Amino acid sequence: MAYGFLYDPALGSFELSESHPFKPIRLELTRSLLSELVLLKDAQLTAIETIDEASLAGVHQKRYIDMVKAVSQGQTRAEAYSYGLGTGDNPIFPKMHEAIMGICSATVTAVDKVASGELKRAVNLAGGLHHALADKASGFCVYNDLALGIEHAVKHYGLRVAYVDLDAHHGDGVQWLFYDRAEVMTISLHESGRYLFPGTGYTYELGRHDGRGLSVNVPLEPFSEDDSFVECFEAVVPLALRRFKPDLIVLQAGADMHRYDPLADLALSTRAMAKSYQRISELADELCDGKLVATGGGGYDPYRTVPRAWALLWATVSRQQMPELLPESWRQRWQAQSPETMPEQTFDDVSSWKEIPRRPQIEAQNRATVKRLLATLEPIWRERFG
Repeated sequence: MAYGFLYDPALGSFELSESHPFKPIRLELTRSLLSELVLLKDAQLTAIETIDEASLAGVHQKRYIDMVKAVSQGQTRAEAYSYGLGTGDNPIFPKMHEAIMGICSATVTAVDKVASGELKRAVNLAGGLHHALADKASGFCVYNDLALGIEHAVKHYGLRVAYVDLDAHHGDGVQWLFYDRAEVMTISLHESGRYLFPGTGYTYELGRHDGRGLSVNVPLEPFSEDDSFVECFEAVVPLALRRFKPDLIVLQAGADMHRYDPLADLALSTRAMAKSYQRISELADELCDGKLVATGGGGYDPYRTVPRAWALLWATVSRQQMPELLPESWRQRWQAQSPETMPEQTFDDVSSWKEIPRRPQIEAQNRATVKRLLATLEPIWRERFG
């Protein structure tokens, strides 16, 4: 079986701004770790096929694309701010259009290779820009590579696509872009929008028209830990996917659900994250002949957390085993740049973490959320799918 790792150094070579929490160097940190672990072979590096602006316009409005191109070239446009450009979250930087187009091209290539049967599975760790809307940048995301990839699978291959978003932030951009579509189910497990950007992803966001019942949201309480996350995942994700019966699963594996992440308040360890990747892999095998495309996403602890999480993701997707210990040579290579001590082990020693207060109440609230969600969705699913 062929597994593809979409990579080009340019995908991680840009910078939104020096102080911005989004650090594309995460990609090279992960690639170098995989290389030293001999989990990534040269034969698995997959060339990226550049998409054109017509493909981009299949998701994003032309006037928005034109605005992104203009400010990327250094033009001053007073109305750019109304498009979400030039904000603290989405600063304008030189060749922004080209940089993000490269990420989009990688995700669309990954989808195309899997949908066509050329690859069994593919990963683009630079992707996962799930907040971008049709006509607006949002949450560090200028173009929505995930929506472009999903649209490609639907339009060119006639596939039913299940999108599973495990980022700490709600996958709002992808949800809204397919909110009334019958071909796409979106599933998002995230910290509740009551507390965290983008303030959406409630259980009552169900989809509409042909998409009714196909938007599935599990808003979790802040400081949710491994056991509660896994319990909620198991209660919702397998059931939703089995009802929908996708031809392809697209996974957004944001690493900001980890306890160390500074921009969110979930409290997962790498072990629970790895468990969720494994379960998605198993469900892909069960439901769609293993067809799976995975991207990165959030992750703002770029040295300690993201490389371990995404190395685990790649190992799972490509059916390999991560070792318990990380290479000393890799740790030393990056230690001078890291503001924190580089980790020695793949999996966190959770016994050293301080106990989170209110654990029983958090777990009870998450169970109540799942119960409420399924009570609403299951009658809709019975009507739709029998």
